[in-house]
Formats: sequence, C-alpha cells, structure tokens
Amino acid sequence: RRFKNKGIEYDDLFQLGSLGFVKALNNFDESFGVRFSTYAVPMIVGEIKRYIRDNGAVKVSRTIKILASKINRFIEDYTSKYAVSPSIECIAQEFLITREEVVMAIDSTKMPISIYDSVDGDEEGLALYEKLSDTKSEDESILEIELHSQIDKLPEREKKIIYLRYFRAQTQSEVAKSMGISQVQVSRLENKIIEKMRKNFELN
Repeated sequence: RRFKNKGIEYDDLFQLGSLGFVKALNNFDESFGVRFSTYAVPMIVGEIKRYIRDNGAVKVSRTIKILASKINRFIEDYTSKYAVSPSIECIAQEFLITREEVVMAIDSTKMPISIYDSVDGDEEGLALYEKLSDTKSEDESILEIELHSQIDKLPEREKKIIYLRYFRAQTQSEVAKSMGISQVQVSRLENKIIEKMRKNFELN
C-alpha cells in the first residue's frame, strides 16, 4: 500500500512483494540473530524499490537536477581549492537555500544503496542478500564475517543508524526522530558511514 501511488498496478506490487518474501524465506538463517520479520521486510521493500528505480517510476524534477549539478560543481571546486569538502551549511550559504534543500539535491543524484546492490560493483555479481544465503562459498562466508565485523567496529550512534536504516527499513526522518537529531545530520552521517565501509572493503 505504501507504493500504490508510484504508477504501478497493485497486483504487480503484490507480486513484487511476494517475490521479496520468497527470497527472504530462502535466505533467512536463525544465526543472523534477528526475527524473520526484521529480515524479510527490508527484502520485500527492497524488491519493490529496485523495480521502481530500474523502471524510472521515481522522477527527479529538472529544477532539482540543475541545482544538484551546480552543487556538485561547487563541491569539486571547493575541495580542489581548500583540500576539504564543504559543509552542508557552507553549501546552503553559497546557494542561499536551506540545509534540507542541499541534502535533497545531493541525494537526488545518488542511487539508493540496498541489500540488492552488487557488493563487488559488477552488475552480474552477487547482491549482498545473496551473500547471506544458506549455501555459502568460502569467499561468501568471509564477506559476511567482514560485513558484521565492519558494523561491530562502528561507534554506537553509527551502528544504530545502519541498523535502523538497513535492517528496520526506516526513513532518514524516522531515524532522526528516534535519535533526537535532524534529518540533515542523519543523511550526512549515513553517507559518511557507507563511504567508510566501502573504502574498508576495497582495502581488504
């Protein structure tokens, strides 16, 4: 029902959700240490979101695209000049917009990261959820251990953000409310955490 106004027939949404549910059934393992519902809901939502993303049902306005392009150019120039990335506040002051508008514009140029994304960057490679299947190769088991290890090393606040966003499928606004911080802070922290984990995977 959450996705009924995305231009997709309800029967198709139901089938996509069922596909995610079956995948969750096939891949769930009690050793994950979470309830089945906690594991299944993100997979079901992810299946639907991936379909919507790949079929272009979510559109970004031309105005936001133009603003995002200008912001990205400003970030590149600023970083090149000062050797550090500009803060959200700095960008907002440069373009005379709110911090929320900065975050929205920047996020509009990024594809969402989910458990359905390829871990090694190869479109034909296995997605993260497939790495958590019951029949794991040695490499897959090592990757799963490394993923849990990366999460365990995070500070408690960062660990909570990852848990709420990717294991409980909460929005940034919901996470911000539960943690008593702003949505801008959640977005900034989430991007920082994902980038840090990605670099650690590349180093390993």
